[in-house]
Amino acid sequence: MAEQKDKNTTDQAFVNPIDKDKVAETPGLLPYAHTSGSAVIRPEDKGRIRGNAMTAMYDQTDRQMEQLRQQMETLMNQAKSLHSRMEVSEIIYQADVPFQPVIHHIYHLYQRKADGRHLLSMISPTEWGRKAPYEHLASVRLLGDHTWEVLAGAV
Repeated sequence: MAEQKDKNTTDQAFVNPIDKDKVAETPGLLPYAHTSGSAVIRPEDKGRIRGNAMTAMYDQTDRQMEQLRQQMETLMNQAKSLHSRMEVSEIIYQADVPFQPVIHHIYHLYQRKADGRHLLSMISPTEWGRKAPYEHLASVRLLGDHTWEVLAGAV
């Protein structure tokens, strides 16, 4: 009879007393808590998440655009400075230069009052005395690339 009992219990399948509609096959993948002791799961506010992401994106791109603008301003200032040096250099190389200029030395550019021709001189405006025959245009320095940097005055 013991053999018959064992045979009957093995033939009978286990029946879960909980309703199948109330049991999840994969409880870890549910979008909500599946037991009373589980952590509370609240749905995300996707509009707020997108809004925060958009704000961060706009902030970051604005910062990068500002950096690019500053770099462009720097490049434009360098281009203007180079163009100005080129214009001054053209005037000086067409002027009367009675000596060989030395790199990094300071010279003075004058314009003759009588005929308007230019002259590059080693004599500063203060060394001429009261009655200078020339109008001082600028004090300049010869750079290593053979352009001239304006130190004082405007050409």
